Amino acid sequence: MFKFPPTIILRHRKENLKKCSLRGLEQRPDCLFFTYPKESLPDLTHYFLLTLDAPPLSKADRDGGIFLIDGTWRYAALMERQLPRPHLFQKRSLPANYRTAYPRRQEDCPLPSQGLSSVEALYLSYIILGRDPSGILDHYYWKNDFFKINQL
Repeated sequence: MFKFPPTIILRHRKENLKKCSLRGLEQRPDCLFFTYPKESLPDLTHYFLLTLDAPPLSKADRDGGIFLIDGTWRYAALMERQLPRPHLFQKRSLPANYRTAYPRRQEDCPLPSQGLSSVEALYLSYIILGRDPSGILDHYYWKNDFFKINQL
């Protein structure tokens, strides 16, 4: 059985954990959480950053690791700009046909309907890459809405 690199999640220290869509995934062995700006990241060689403005994620990316920034849109943009050695990883986006079920109130999201919550993006990434997404959406309040909107 092929072993994938763990997903690296950089979470902003001010992220409201009561509203955080990734809450409950901290104990998964395939997800490693780091707090921005307190903790240093591991080597991100062979990882790709999930973002809106990039080539679409595909099965060709299967062997790479997922790097996900978790924070408000404003914080996420700042965190991305301050990443160490960003040339070490590529950027990928998710297909534009997927829509979020998260009831967003922020006005700084560049594409509100395509601006998936972190857990939605992670779930879809696992599906596209052929990884087992079991349990990823177990604690996500809008899971059924997300499935319905996207016909999953």
